[in-house]
Amino acid sequence: MTDMEKISVIIVDDIAETRETIRKLLQFDPNVEVVGVAGTGEEGIQVAIETQPDVVLMDINMPDMDGITATEKIRTRLPSTQIVILSVQNDSNYLRRAMLAGARDFLTKPPDGNELTNAIRRAGEMAHQEKVKEATTLAAVRAAGVPGSGQLIFPSALTGKIITIYSPKGGTGSTTITANLAVALHSEESPVVVVDGRLQFGDLSFFFNEQTKTSIADLAPRSDELDPEFVEDVLIKHEDTGVSILAAPTQPEEAESISGEQVVKILRYLKTMFAYILVDTPSGLDEITQIAIDVSDLVALVTTQDIPSIKNVRLFMDLIEKLGYPKNQIFLVMNRFDKRRSVTPERIAEIVKSEVVAVVPLQERLVIPAMDRGIPFLIQNKNHPVSSGIYDLAEAVRQRITELEKAEAEAI
Repeated sequence: MTDMEKISVIIVDDIAETRETIRKLLQFDPNVEVVGVAGTGEEGIQVAIETQPDVVLMDINMPDMDGITATEKIRTRLPSTQIVILSVQNDSNYLRRAMLAGARDFLTKPPDGNELTNAIRRAGEMAHQEKVKEATTLAAVRAAGVPGSGQLIFPSALTGKIITIYSPKGGTGSTTITANLAVALHSEESPVVVVDGRLQFGDLSFFFNEQTKTSIADLAPRSDELDPEFVEDVLIKHEDTGVSILAAPTQPEEAESISGEQVVKILRYLKTMFAYILVDTPSGLDEITQIAIDVSDLVALVTTQDIPSIKNVRLFMDLIEKLGYPKNQIFLVMNRFDKRRSVTPERIAEIVKSEVVAVVPLQERLVIPAMDRGIPFLIQNKNHPVSSGIYDLAEAVRQRITELEKAEAEAI
């Protein structure tokens, strides 16, 4: 960034005196220009959309909408805009939540003048780099278009949706669900990438009969400087379905070098390239699984009719409620449903207090051979009842995302 490139900033804080103090601190830096102020989270979102600043200074505690929620909404609409969170509480939990929401930096109030300007300069540099990257990518996409669709995909905005497929009990078939749901959702207009969140022993690529030397371990060290060409080189493109795959590391020990922050940045970047990002996760709530759930737009919770599976799903739902995760972003999928057993989807919904949006029937003669051959069963028989269950799930995903987008638009 040259000295001639000014950093545009807006200040969001519910205390007018604080806004004015920060403005005065910044007026001595010739490279910083305050282009707007806001007194609430919702107002901050509106001002950000109107001014499209390089940096937003965001108070974390506000009466109408907290700064973390506002940060997430701004980053969704303006991915190049960088957020610096200000808080009186120097708490590691706040820091983690802020970073998951997409914040670039986190400062304790009241900030020191040099500390504040240095943070703004760092964030401003990143914003300018992101804008250059977006302009370059957009020019390339406009030139190329999308083959066969007559439409353009614009990676300059976070448009994709992250959907985590999770089961709190192993062996429920969540990887099978992930692979086939990806096939059901994918189209040229709505491309899909599946991400193997089982970093140590993931085998999602084998469900597509694909092997590769590249994996998420190749993206992690460059998570701050990703570009579409490099990401495409790392991804596997499944020729039969068009689904892209981000594989787990080929060696289990490589997982140790991948941080949660890197995974967040990778998932957020994939949102600029794909309509749907499906994340397959292990049954334990490790750091990567928690992060995937935190940044997800939807969580597909997989259960079977087995009592241990139902029990664990109920425990997970109780935990989610305690953590304040929105229940409307979680939906239940019953896999391997055997109508000969007495536990019905309605009964499970009653126990878990969550609607079962899709039922995938038990059909080992189709599912297991397909899994062994690495062929999603949806390719082999689209009209089979087990395939119908996956298509019902895909439709539920689309409908739930439409509802969430509508609610978000109304909130803004």
